[in-house]
Amino acid sequence: MTQVSVLATPGTTAKAKRTKQRLLRAAERVFGASGFDRASIAEITSAAGVSQGTFYCYFVDKKAVFVALIDELGHELRLALGAAIGGLTDRLAIEREGFRGFFRFVAEHRDLYRIVRQAEFVDESAYRTYYLRLAAGYTRGLRGAMDAGQLRRVDPEQLAWCLMGIADFLGMRWVLWEEDAPDIDALTDAAMALVRDGIARPKRRRVVGKRIRTRTRTRTRGARP
Repeated sequence: MTQVSVLATPGTTAKAKRTKQRLLRAAERVFGASGFDRASIAEITSAAGVSQGTFYCYFVDKKAVFVALIDELGHELRLALGAAIGGLTDRLAIEREGFRGFFRFVAEHRDLYRIVRQAEFVDESAYRTYYLRLAAGYTRGLRGAMDAGQLRRVDPEQLAWCLMGIADFLGMRWVLWEEDAPDIDALTDAAMALVRDGIARPKRRRVVGKRIRTRTRTRTRGARP
């Protein structure tokens, strides 16, 4: 079939939406297993159980479905995180459930990392948009917590990217790379220990006045005959 130059409009019926989702889920599996360069439209349509003609009703080419997949994964991740923290108002509780929600999402979408990182070389705009949209919501939440006095005042955007980095690499190492089922609760505790306590060694508290009084009493007793 000759590739069309514009995207056909498949309609907005429930059936059309289901077909598009089947193509996106199939693309997630194929791109995750084969990578963008080696993946083919034939593999995607075969995995989705549709014809190649049906594919071109939704996407103009392989890059189009890849970019749509990046957008879809980002949307699904943001929805999952929103559901995880829904109803919470304490910022540390939000961070805890946000970490937990992210680790669970990674466990359910194990090709997420490989697909998103390929996007940097396939379509840099889609790659940046994936992270910028995630960071934008994160930044708003952190700024609100600072305004409410729940967090100390720092640059909320910089903090958002720092926290995203923590989640990203913990998820890669202990969710994606582990063959056994990840201990998401333990991983969440590790992330929260860093968020809550930082990495600096706690300073020893000096109660100077009490020590002076103690020494004074000792000297007074020693001075007695």
